[in-house]
Amino acid sequence: MNWDDVRLFLAVARTGQILAASRRLGLNHATLSRRLTLLETALETRLFVRRTNGCELTEEGARFLISAERMEAEMLSAQAVLGQGLSAISGTVRIGAPDGFGVSFLAPRLGALTAAHPELRIELVPVPRSFSLSHREADIAITIERPEQGRLVFSKLTDYSLGLYASKTYLEQNPAPQSVEDLRQHRRIGYVEDLIFSPSLNFTAEIMRDWDATFAVSSAIGQTEAVRSGAGICILHDYIARNDPSLVRLLPEISIRRSYWTAYHENARQLARVRTVVQFLQDIVAKERRSFL
Repeated sequence: MNWDDVRLFLAVARTGQILAASRRLGLNHATLSRRLTLLETALETRLFVRRTNGCELTEEGARFLISAERMEAEMLSAQAVLGQGLSAISGTVRIGAPDGFGVSFLAPRLGALTAAHPELRIELVPVPRSFSLSHREADIAITIERPEQGRLVFSKLTDYSLGLYASKTYLEQNPAPQSVEDLRQHRRIGYVEDLIFSPSLNFTAEIMRDWDATFAVSSAIGQTEAVRSGAGICILHDYIARNDPSLVRLLPEISIRRSYWTAYHENARQLARVRTVVQFLQDIVAKERRSFL
C-alpha cells in the first residue's frame, strides 16, 4: 500500500469532495480520482460512494479512516523526530482564527514570524466560523471558547473585552444613549442570528433582551465597518474599535469579557513548526495584553 495514496484518501474523506481535495492538495482532479481507485483496488474494497455532489464513506471506508489516521499520526511523529536535528523551522502551518482577531491583530504581525523563519509558510484563514482540527481544516485554531472535545492541546491566549460603540457621524445626528433603555431608540447592529457559530458570540443578550438589529452582519470586521459608516450602534471588540478616532465608546460601565484560546491536534504536538507558531502567538499577545482589556 502506498502511503501517499492513503494521504489522498484522508483529504477526500475530510473534505467530502474529490474536487475540493484536489484543490487543497494542488493535484489534478482526474489524477486524484485515479489514485483513489488504485487504493481501492489494492485494498480490494470500495471506500467511497462517489456522487456528482460529493463522496460518502462506505462502511469499509469509515473503518479504514480510523487506520489511516493512525498511520498519519505515526508519519507526523516520525517527521517530528527526524526534524529535531534540523535548525531551520520549515513547512506550512495554517492558522484558523475569528475574523476580528485574524484580520485586525494577526495579519499585521505574522510577517515578523516568516521573516525570522524564511522556510516557514503561514496560511492565515480569518473567517467567522469554527475549524475542525481533526479534519485538518487548520493546524492551529484560535477559538473563542475553551475546547471541550477531541484529542487537542490547548491553552488560553488572552481575555478580551467588548463594548458599545457608535461613530461620531451617527452621534451628530442622534443623541448619545444615557442608559440601556435608551438603546431602544437607536438603530442597532448585530450578528445574523442563524449564522452565529458559537453561543459566546451572543453578546447582545448580556445587555438587553430583543436586541432586534436593524442591520445584521455576520463578521466582526463587517460590524466595525457598519458602525464606522454611521449605520448604528454595535457591540465591538475594544482592541479594534478603541484605535479608531471616528468611533466613540458608549455607556462605559457596560463591558463584556470573552477569551481566546489556541488549540491544535495532539498528533502535531511534536512538530517543531507548530510549536514555534503557537509560542509566537503567545508571545505577541502577551506583549500587547493590555490592548485586549
